[in-house]
Amino acid sequence: MDTSEFVIGQRWVSHSDTGLGLGIVTDISGRRVTLGFPAADEERTYAIDNAPLSRIIYQLGEEIETFDGERYIVRAVEDIGGVLMYHADDGTDLHEISEVKLAGSVNFSAPHQRLFAGQFDRNGAFRLRYATLQHMNRLRASAAQGLIGARTQHLPHQIYIAHEVARRHAPRVLLADEVGLGKTIEAGLILHYQLHTGRAKRALIVVPDSLTHQWLVEMLRRFNLRFSIVDQGRYDALKERESDVDALVNHIFGDEDAVNPFESEQLVLCSLDFLKQSQKAQDDARKAEWDLMIVDEAHHLAWSPDEVSPEYRIVEELSAISRGLLLLTATPEQVGVASHFARLRLLDPARFHDLEAFRKEEQQYETINAVVRRLLDEESAISAEDQKLLREWLGEELDHLLTGDHPRQAVIDALLDRHGTGRVLFRNTRAAIQGFPERRPNPEPLPCPAMYEGQASGLQGLTPEQLVPEEQWLSDDPRVAWLEKKLVSLRPAKVVVICASAETAMALEHYLQLRAGIRSAAFHEHLSLIERDRAAAYFADTEQGAQALICSEIGSEGRNFQFAHHLVLFDLPGNPDLLEQRIGRLDRIGQTETIDIHLPYLRDTSQEVQFRWFHEGLNAFAESCAVGVAVQEAVQSQWQQAIDGDASIANELVKASAEEAERLKTLLQNGRDALIELNSCRPDVAEDLIAAIEEEESEEQVRDYMMEAFDILGVDVEDHAEHSDILRPGEQYRAGHVAELPEDGMTVTWDRRNALEREDLAFMSWEHPMVTGVMDSVTSSGLGKAALASLSVKALPPGTLLMEALFTVHCPAPDALQLTRYLPVSPLRLLVDVNGKELSGALPHNRLNEMCSNIRRRTAQAIVPQIRPQVETMVDHVERLSEPHLEPLKARALEQLAASFEPEIRRLEALQKVNPAIREEEIDFFRNQFEAARDAIGHASLALEGIRVIVTS
Repeated sequence: MDTSEFVIGQRWVSHSDTGLGLGIVTDISGRRVTLGFPAADEERTYAIDNAPLSRIIYQLGEEIETFDGERYIVRAVEDIGGVLMYHADDGTDLHEISEVKLAGSVNFSAPHQRLFAGQFDRNGAFRLRYATLQHMNRLRASAAQGLIGARTQHLPHQIYIAHEVARRHAPRVLLADEVGLGKTIEAGLILHYQLHTGRAKRALIVVPDSLTHQWLVEMLRRFNLRFSIVDQGRYDALKERESDVDALVNHIFGDEDAVNPFESEQLVLCSLDFLKQSQKAQDDARKAEWDLMIVDEAHHLAWSPDEVSPEYRIVEELSAISRGLLLLTATPEQVGVASHFARLRLLDPARFHDLEAFRKEEQQYETINAVVRRLLDEESAISAEDQKLLREWLGEELDHLLTGDHPRQAVIDALLDRHGTGRVLFRNTRAAIQGFPERRPNPEPLPCPAMYEGQASGLQGLTPEQLVPEEQWLSDDPRVAWLEKKLVSLRPAKVVVICASAETAMALEHYLQLRAGIRSAAFHEHLSLIERDRAAAYFADTEQGAQALICSEIGSEGRNFQFAHHLVLFDLPGNPDLLEQRIGRLDRIGQTETIDIHLPYLRDTSQEVQFRWFHEGLNAFAESCAVGVAVQEAVQSQWQQAIDGDASIANELVKASAEEAERLKTLLQNGRDALIELNSCRPDVAEDLIAAIEEEESEEQVRDYMMEAFDILGVDVEDHAEHSDILRPGEQYRAGHVAELPEDGMTVTWDRRNALEREDLAFMSWEHPMVTGVMDSVTSSGLGKAALASLSVKALPPGTLLMEALFTVHCPAPDALQLTRYLPVSPLRLLVDVNGKELSGALPHNRLNEMCSNIRRRTAQAIVPQIRPQVETMVDHVERLSEPHLEPLKARALEQLAASFEPEIRRLEALQKVNPAIREEEIDFFRNQFEAARDAIGHASLALEGIRVIVTS
C-alpha cells in the first residue's frame, strides 16, 4: 500500500501540529497539497516535497469513529484508488466505512500508530513513562499504600489503628483514645487510605460548631483533603444565585431541592449545630450517599432508653445511610456504660440493641480482662483455674494454642478476636503509649487593678479585659507588663501565648511588636488560612522569626507547636477540656523538653478560683486530666458559687474536686480493659508497617522522579533551602499534566521532619495530589508512548534498528477490588532487533539511556515512513515474546489472592459463631470480593504501553 502519494479524500495528520486533528486531502495543485482539518475548522497548504504529514492507516482490531459519532472495529482494509475502505463491525454487522467519513479527531492508543502518525516524543518522555510504571507498580503492591502521604509523625498506635480499620469494608468503629493521642489524625489516616485506594469516594464529617475550622485545617494540611463546609452561608449563597425564573420553574414543577450542596461535593464538612437548626440541611444530607461518615465529640450525643436527644437522632439517621462510620469519643470510662452503649448502637444497631444484655456482657469481659492481665505476667504459670476459663471461651483450640512457640501471646490473640467490642472499639491510653513530656506549672499571682472592680467575679472575671477600652487595659492590666518582662527574660526561647478572644490576641501582638519591640505574630480566626500559615512559619523560623505567637482560643485549634517549650496562658478557660486543648498545642508525642506553663492570674478574682480549681482540685496543669469534665459536672453548683465570688466555698470546692478526681481516676484505672488496649496497638505489627512506610518514602527517590517529570512538563525548579524547592510554571509548562500548581508557584519540601515543622510548605510524598496527578496523567495520556532515538555502537552497523518495548498488565476492575495489591501493573521491558532477537539482558534500560541521543524532529519525520515495515515486524516480535510472561503473573496473583482472602473468610466464619460483632454483611463482602477478583484476574491481558525505536549511526 503506497503511502507516499497524495490522493483527494485521504486522511493525513500534521506532526508539526497534532492539535489540528485528522486532516483530509481536498486539493492537489502542482507541487502543493491542501488539507482541511474539520476538528480545528482550518485549512492548510503544504509543499509536497517536505510536508510535515503522516498517512493515517488504522490497523486490524483498532477502533474508528465516524463524523456521526458511530464507533466500529476494523476487520479488513481495502485500497480503492488510493483511498481506504475499512470493513468494520459495530458488534453486530459488518459495514464498509470510507476513510472520508472518519471523524476529525485523532487519538492513537497503540504506540506504533502514534509513531507512524508523527505523535512521538523525545527520549526523556519515554524514560519518564517507564519510571512512572515502575514506581506505580511498587507503590500499589506495598503494604504502606495509603499511609505514606500524611503530614504526621509515624506513631505506632496511630499507624496500627489506621491500617487495621482502613482495610475493612465500610468500617464502623469507635475511636476512643485518651486526649492528646490523636484521634483526629487516626480518623484522617483511615479516610485518606480509603480515598486513596478507591474504597471510598464520598465522605461527610460532622463536628461541633467550634471544631469546624480545626477539622478543615487538619484535613487540608495533614492529608491534602479539600473539604467544603456546608453551612447556612452556603445555602444563602445558593439562594442568591438562583434567579427569579429558576425559583418560579422549581416551584411550578415541585423541584424545590434542585441544588443539594451535600451532593455537589465529594468531601463535606458540616457542624451538628447547623444540622440541628436546619431541617432542610438534614433532609439534604440524608438524600446524599456517603461511603464514610466521621462524627467528632460523639460522647456529647445524649441518649437514654427513655429519651433521645435531637443531636443523637440526627446522627443516628445519617449513620444509617452511611456505609462506614467513625465515631470519635472520650474513653468509655469517662462517659459511663449507658452512654458507651449509645455509641455502639450507632455503629451496629442490630448487634447492640439491648442495654441490659450489654451490661451482662460487660461483666463477662471483666473476667476475661483479669485473665488477660495474668497472662501478661510472664513470671507465673497459667493456673488450672485460668485454663478452665480459657477452655470455656476457646474450646479445643486452646490445646493447639498452648503447644506453640509463644503460647501466652497466641491465647491473647485468640481472645482479641473473640472479644465482643474488640473489633469496633479502639482505645489507647497515655500510660500505655508513653513518650509524653513533663508539665511544669509556674503560677504568677498579680494584683487586680481598680479598673476591673465590678467585673472580677463570674465568668466575665476570667476575661475582664473584654469589658474595658483596649488602651486602658493594655496600660493598666499587670498581666501585660508581666508578659513583656517574661518574654524578654526567656529570650531567645519560643513562647506560645494563648488567650480567649481574637481581639485580645491582636491587641497583645500589636503592643508587643510596636511598643515593646518584641518580635511576635498574631494567630486567630479572622486570618485566612494562608495568613495563618505565614504567621506559623514566621514563628517557626529560628533565625529571623518571631519569639512569641499570640493565639486566640479558636485560632489555635488544629495547630501544634511542639518545637516550643514555653506556654503562657494569658487567661484561663471555664472548661477543663479547653484547658487540655490549649496545653495540647505543645504537649504532644515528640515534644523533647519539659513544658513550662506560665500562669499569670489576678488575685481575689474568679481567675484565682479557676487557677486553684485546675491546679489543686484537678492537677490539670501538671498532668492530663481525663476526668475533668466529669468532676466539673459533679461539683457544678459549688464551682459556680465560687466563681461568682463566694470566697468561703473555694477551699471546700478544691477539696471536693480533688476527692472526686481521685475516685474517678481509680475507677478508670481499675476498669481499664487490657484486652482492648492490646487490640488497639500491636507494636510488632505497627513497627513493620512503619518500616514499610519509611522504605517507600525515600526523599531522594520521590524528588528524583519529580525532577525528571518537571523537566519534561515545563515546571521550573528553584532551590529554596535544605530539603525544599520553589516550583513555578515555566515557558513550556504543560498545565494538563501538573495539578495543584498555582500560577504564582508554590514552595515544597521533600522531607517529613521539615514538613512537620513548616506547615506553610507543601509536603511532597508519593501520595501528594501533584505526584499522583503526574503519574496518572503520564500513564493515561500518550506522553512517552512512542519515541525515536539514535545509538552509536561499534558492534552494530549503521542503520540497524532496535525496539525497546514496554508492556503492562491490563486488568479492568473496580478500584474497590484493589487488584493492584495482587496483580500490579508489572511493567515488562523487551529489547529486540528486526530478527526478533531479545537483547534486554545485554542492554539494560539505564545503560541504554546513557548511550541514546535524541534525533531532530525533522530528521525523525523523514525516517519514520522509511522504517515503518521493520517497526511493524518488531511489534509482532515483542508481542509474541511477551505472551509467556502473562500466565505466571496471573498464577502468582491468584495464589496471593487466595492466601489473603481464604484465611480471612474462614476466620470470620468461625468467629461469627462466638462473636456477634462479626456482621454477615462483612463476610458476604469478602466472599463477593474474592469471586470478583478471581474473575477479573482471569481476564487480565498484557498491553503494549510504549516503544522506543532506536536507529544506530
